[in-house]
Amino acid sequence: MKRRNFIKAAGIAGAGAGLLPGSLNLNAATFRKEKKPTPICIATWNFHEASKTAGELLYKGTSALDAVEQGVRIEEANLKNTTVGNGGAPDRDGNVTLDACIMAPSGDCGSVVYLKEIEHPVSVARKVMEETPHVMLAGEGALQFAIQQGFQQKNLFTKESEKAWKEWLKDKEYKPIINIENHDTIGMLCLDDKGDIAGACTTSGLAYKMNGRIGDSPIIGAGLYLDNEIGGAVATGMGEVIMKSVGSFLIVELMRQGKSPQEACEIAVQRIIKQNPNYKDFQAAFIALSKNGEIGSYCIHEGFSYVKFQDRKNTNTPSKSYL
Repeated sequence: MKRRNFIKAAGIAGAGAGLLPGSLNLNAATFRKEKKPTPICIATWNFHEASKTAGELLYKGTSALDAVEQGVRIEEANLKNTTVGNGGAPDRDGNVTLDACIMAPSGDCGSVVYLKEIEHPVSVARKVMEETPHVMLAGEGALQFAIQQGFQQKNLFTKESEKAWKEWLKDKEYKPIINIENHDTIGMLCLDDKGDIAGACTTSGLAYKMNGRIGDSPIIGAGLYLDNEIGGAVATGMGEVIMKSVGSFLIVELMRQGKSPQEACEIAVQRIIKQNPNYKDFQAAFIALSKNGEIGSYCIHEGFSYVKFQDRKNTNTPSKSYL
C-alpha cells in the first residue's frame, strides 16, 4: 500500500475508533437499545388494578403519558387506599391535602402540592404541564387553577379517615410505621410500544403530618425522574430522606453512566443509609425502568414490593432489601 493511501486508511480507522463508547464517553445504556421492548408498566407496592389499567392501555397502543395518568387515577379514586387521593389520611389538623406530579417523554413535567378538594391531582398536574408555563402550583393557587380547568371540588375526608384521625388524636404519636401504608404513595412508570417512557407519582403524604408538609412525591428529581433516552425511576417511603438524596434523579444519572437499574437503585438506597444513621427507623424504596425494559428495585427494609404488567399479565415481586 502506498504511504498516502496507508495514512488515509489509518485516518478512517482512527475515526471509526473514535465512535467507540469509551472515546465519546457514551454510556452502556445507549448501546442496549437495539431490541425494542414490549410495553411495560411498573408501580410501587401491589397496586394491581392501577398497573392492569395502565398496562392494558399500553397494549391497545395508548401513549405512555396517557397510560400512566389513567393508571394512578385508579388509586386516587380508591377509598380503601388511605395514602392516595380520595379518602387519604389527613394532616394532624384534619386537612386532606394531596401532592402529585407527572413527567412526559419530552422531559416536560407538571406538579401540584397541598391541593385540597380535588380527587385527581395527577390530572391537575398534567394540566399544569400542558396549559401553563410553570412546573408546580401550590395550595389555593393550585385549587383555583383546577377549578378553572373544569375539575369539580369534592370532600375527600371520608368517615373512615375521620374515625382513624380522631383515634390518632388520643396519643398523637408522630412516627412512621415501616411498610404500613400510612406514608406511602403510588409511583408508576410506563414504556409504550413506541419506546417512549412516562411517569407519575400521587399521594396524600405522611399520615397526620404537620399542616403544610410536602414530601418527595411531587418533586421532580426526588419522587420521580426520567430521561427518555435512558429510563426512569420513582420512589416511595419517607419523603424527607428521598428529597435530601434527590434519589430518582440520581438513579437515572447512574443508569446514564452504564449502571443497570438494579445497581442504580442499590447505590441510591446505600447513599441514604450513609447519610442517615437512624435508617433502621424508616423505609425508603425505589423502582427503576430502563429504555430496553430492564427493571430494578431496592429498599432499606424487607416488605416492599412492586407490581409489573407485561405480556398482558400482572406480577408482584418482592424487592431486594438492605436489611
